[in-house]
Amino acid sequence: MLVPSRVPVRSGESSTMTTDENIFSGLRVLDIASFIAGPAATTILSDYGADVIKVEPPGIGDPQRLFHMAPPNPTSEVNYAWELENRNKRAISLDLKSPDAPEILRRLVRWADVLVTNYPPKVRHALGLSYEAVAPLNPRLIYADVTGYGAAGPEADKPGFDITAFWARTGLMDAVHDADSAPTLLVPGMGDHATATALYASIVTALYVRERTGLGGHATTSLIAQGVWAGGSWVEGALHGARFYSQHDRKAPPSAVVNPYRTRDGRWILPCVLQPKDWPGFVAAIDQPELLQDPRFADVPARVTNSAALAGILDDLFAAETLAHWREKLDAARVIFSVVQTMEEVVSDPQMLANEVLLPLAEPNGRATHTVNSPVQVVGFTKVRPRRAPRLGEHTDAILAELGFSEAEAAALRESHTVEAHQA
Repeated sequence: MLVPSRVPVRSGESSTMTTDENIFSGLRVLDIASFIAGPAATTILSDYGADVIKVEPPGIGDPQRLFHMAPPNPTSEVNYAWELENRNKRAISLDLKSPDAPEILRRLVRWADVLVTNYPPKVRHALGLSYEAVAPLNPRLIYADVTGYGAAGPEADKPGFDITAFWARTGLMDAVHDADSAPTLLVPGMGDHATATALYASIVTALYVRERTGLGGHATTSLIAQGVWAGGSWVEGALHGARFYSQHDRKAPPSAVVNPYRTRDGRWILPCVLQPKDWPGFVAAIDQPELLQDPRFADVPARVTNSAALAGILDDLFAAETLAHWREKLDAARVIFSVVQTMEEVVSDPQMLANEVLLPLAEPNGRATHTVNSPVQVVGFTKVRPRRAPRLGEHTDAILAELGFSEAEAAALRESHTVEAHQA
């Protein structure tokens, strides 16, 4: 049962939530963003009932509509990434460069509680989409933007993807690869999704301020800020002049008991014996009691000094048995570890399903019966059942009518190619 709560409302409307509403029911969100970080933030809002209008240019629309065709992404007839980032939304196809676009944009801004964009600052100013341009149109508007490298400095207008701004620029790419290998790529969208959660948090914080003051404001974050935050423990170490280990070498790691090992059947397993008190239990689980008597491994400093020798022992040991054997042994001894799972295993993982990390769709989409849930959870509130993402311009006519344009005016806008309506 929903607990009564205050939600952002307009003057004269009730602020008490009923059992038929969700946390963001009645919240109107304008998504003028492309690819992943901005749209994913509005998806989190939509999961709790917000009405999100996705604005895309005519033609191909948001370039993410081609995600499933771009290597190294998995190929599929269904644009799975588009479905994930844009579920539950309505769509209007609008050419913001058209001379007739400003009036549509003005009405959309007045309609909205939240506007999200990821256009670079110069582009926003050129399109009349900057905070300074739109804020006077709607004093309660929360204007939220996400950039690659932040809104200030010489690179404010520099284009950035998560692979460049979040991954490479922030030191993460350098930190995670082994000493004998080249830097590796991240899963596309990995940094974007983290940044989307930060942008969502910024938006909700600004909505809280609006609840207290009645006024909107400007919420912002960047891929580079989120990347530094993700690696913040080590970045903070650099700020304090800490002495860093050399890049991870699996054969001679800083810690042999926090190191991946390959099993007899070719799988990888990662023990995580972080605390000194865990060492005896780990040794017992792997049936190597003699390690407790070996002076090379007597304590943490000794195990660090002799990590290459210990890693060699563990390499041979884990390689002698199957993953199933080691899973049973380590689980029985309550040793902290994880199997390095494939994506195919993740989507059938019972723990993911039990906790709705994978959320059932409102209706099957191709072969899929579930989608990836957003990580924000509020106990006592059920997210909306995920609906499919919109086709390009699917709701153009309905949105124009909602904004007060007559059928003749909508027809003229289509004729001038200012807007595009989806053709079934």
